[in-house]
Amino acid sequence: MAIFLGGEVKETVSSPKLDDLTPRQIVAELDKYVIGQDSAKRAVAVALRNRIRRQKLPPEIAQDVLPKNILMIGSTGVGKTEIARRLARLANSPFIKIEASKFTEVGYVGRDVESMVRELTDVAVDMTKQAAFEDVRQRAEENVEEKILDILLPASSSYYPQSFDNQTDILQEKQPNRTREKLREQLRNGEFDDRLIEIETQDRSNAMIDFVGGQGMEEMGVNLRDMFGNLFPSKTVRRKIKISDAQNFLLRDELENLVDMEQITRAAIDKTQSSGIIFLDEIDKIAGRESGSGNPDVSREGVQRDLLPIIEGTTVNTRYGMVNTEHILFIAAGAFHVSKPSDLIPELQGRFPIRVELESLTLEDFKRILIQPKNSLIKQYQALLSTENIKLEFTDSSITMLAEMTVKINQNTEDIGARRLHTLLEKLLEEISFLGEEIENKNQIIDEQYVSNKLDGLVQDQNLRQYIL
Repeated sequence: MAIFLGGEVKETVSSPKLDDLTPRQIVAELDKYVIGQDSAKRAVAVALRNRIRRQKLPPEIAQDVLPKNILMIGSTGVGKTEIARRLARLANSPFIKIEASKFTEVGYVGRDVESMVRELTDVAVDMTKQAAFEDVRQRAEENVEEKILDILLPASSSYYPQSFDNQTDILQEKQPNRTREKLREQLRNGEFDDRLIEIETQDRSNAMIDFVGGQGMEEMGVNLRDMFGNLFPSKTVRRKIKISDAQNFLLRDELENLVDMEQITRAAIDKTQSSGIIFLDEIDKIAGRESGSGNPDVSREGVQRDLLPIIEGTTVNTRYGMVNTEHILFIAAGAFHVSKPSDLIPELQGRFPIRVELESLTLEDFKRILIQPKNSLIKQYQALLSTENIKLEFTDSSITMLAEMTVKINQNTEDIGARRLHTLLEKLLEEISFLGEEIENKNQIIDEQYVSNKLDGLVQDQNLRQYIL
């Protein structure tokens, strides 16, 4: 579950630079979004800081400083994924989350382990492209404005005489400029948004081939235009649309014309190799070793062995070029209820030298999750119902009771952490949400008695509880 913590934290005017953040400050940044789990925060903070330190080293030393991969052990809903995701956002790094259970050994039907590196590279290219777009956006918007003005006021040779024999010719030359500036002002004020114009834009229907089967080729969707280059030149199509929509079409074309995709690709590959983060969830699902006698999960150890070179450091072929995984940070996570980390093959265990165990959430943690985050579950429901003029208020005692019920159900059934709050709140507010605008009393106060009436039966009914998350 995404556990946010930000409601009580004042937002700074500008976020601090990553190079200036010490491990203690990185933990403080994570504290704004994730409740508790100090040991995990410290581990990822040190891992991130070591990346910054490595970038300041001479190249001959930096290439030998490998990232210390992290293995998080903890039940679902305690914040493992959110810690990794927030760390990636803090570092502005390419980040993907993927379930290890989706992979299969080579020769089985399933995903190839190298696909996660290709996905990470796609994310890096998108991030780098968007950053480049922002750098040239102002210039692109100006070009789009000029193109639309050219359509609204086509150039005419009569406006531009070759020689100015008298004052009348000079006035005629200045007239279209005044008209153009007047149209520019009207365009910026949105007076022409609904006017239809005809424009030419690039045809974005790509010819694709999807390879099925073969190592590393599934999901690769090879673009024919990338393969054959000028053999399939870009086509343009004419569209008759509103000016408000035309601006978006033209802006996209202008942005792509103003950036160098080759430079973006090189920067993205470098970003992937130096600062990429891959979060391998459910790694405990592939834990287990071969028994050698008709094991139905025969691909588990094979997946581990396929993951090993990727985590250790190898070169993966992507549509953008070769990507080296040597300095990608891998954060693995799993509940390890049935299996244990020692069930992983020794070689893979050695690739995750840092291990942190996340603690189960306490009663106070659940209360803080309900009330502190900027967009907590309670605030989400309040915002949703406010659209129908319903004012929703929670008393302190009702919040405490919700937290107590969450702890009790997690203890008596499967412990799913903070995700249990989703179920309880949905059940609690089911009637109010169903009635919506039809409800007579627009001021709804959720107190301890209301919570008891709605949820006591759920907590006490063992048969019903097994069907509730």
